[in-house]
Amino acid sequence: MQTLKQVVGIDVGSKELVVCFGKLFSNLEKQLYLYGNFRNTSQGLAKLYQWVEKHKDTDVSVHYIMEATGVYHEKLAYFLEGKYCNISIILPNKISNYFRSLEVKTITDRTSSEAITLFGLERNTELWKSPDPVYKTLKQLTRERDQLVQERTMIKSQLHAEQTESTPNSHSIKRMQYRITILNDQEVEIQKEIREVIKSNSKLIDAVNTIKSIPGIGLLTAAIILAETNGFETIRNKKQLVSYAGLDIKEKQSGISINGKPVISKRGNRYLRKAIHLPALAAIRHEQHYKNIFVRLVNKHGIRMKAAVAVQRKLLELAFILYKTQQQYNPKYHLNLTPIKES
Repeated sequence: MQTLKQVVGIDVGSKELVVCFGKLFSNLEKQLYLYGNFRNTSQGLAKLYQWVEKHKDTDVSVHYIMEATGVYHEKLAYFLEGKYCNISIILPNKISNYFRSLEVKTITDRTSSEAITLFGLERNTELWKSPDPVYKTLKQLTRERDQLVQERTMIKSQLHAEQTESTPNSHSIKRMQYRITILNDQEVEIQKEIREVIKSNSKLIDAVNTIKSIPGIGLLTAAIILAETNGFETIRNKKQLVSYAGLDIKEKQSGISINGKPVISKRGNRYLRKAIHLPALAAIRHEQHYKNIFVRLVNKHGIRMKAAVAVQRKLLELAFILYKTQQQYNPKYHLNLTPIKES
């Protein structure tokens, strides 16, 4: 039998890569026939590549497929790109939905790698290419700031707890205040670097200004949206963007016995969800169009957070549309924007 396709499915972890090698034959039979475990280090990546080269059919190219798992997959993706390999990075919700169709009862790293391999053998997946370095730099800076803000929030909570003690320790309070001052200075420094990165690229300036025209969205939020989507490089339509952010709706219904409450999946980019949260609340307060959406949904089901999430989706979709059509936000004509051809 002739080999039509070779796929290496990789379940990526922070420390380990669990690998499954599969083939699709001319009679459309799929075979999973090799398994391996490699460290997620430079040496481990080299061993993985050598292992695949040793076992592959030389007359058919190998397709490497992995999930988008935070930042853990990036080292592998850049390494394989340097070897001129075919790479696809799949959104987690696509793999999880496919996994359920396999009716696998036990979920392990090995079964996950098998599901990724079968997914690649059955479907034509889009090839990944590394993002523009400017977006990678933006992502590093905006994520560093996010971690810094989390750390500062934690220290402020500790400071408040210490100050409300019956006998607070003045030395502890002084040290915590000093740490907060340092973090404040570092945030100012990071924000300055973000502005400098944006100013250094005319295309990025235009993109940020376009997204900033949306009510509630400022420079930092616009930078996060562009950084986390690599300038919408791989986003083909609004539905895909919403799914990538984890703002898509997950329902559980079966007959008349199971009727679960719809919730957002949260299986996506948490930085995008977090970035769009406060802008959505600001848009609800200050922009009549979004206030109307919010009020209508609250009146419909009475859940304020669910209505706020709907506005988050609207803002994210609008950012994508304005970016693609190169239009500024206009409150009078937002319903008549040039449509995006969805692929």
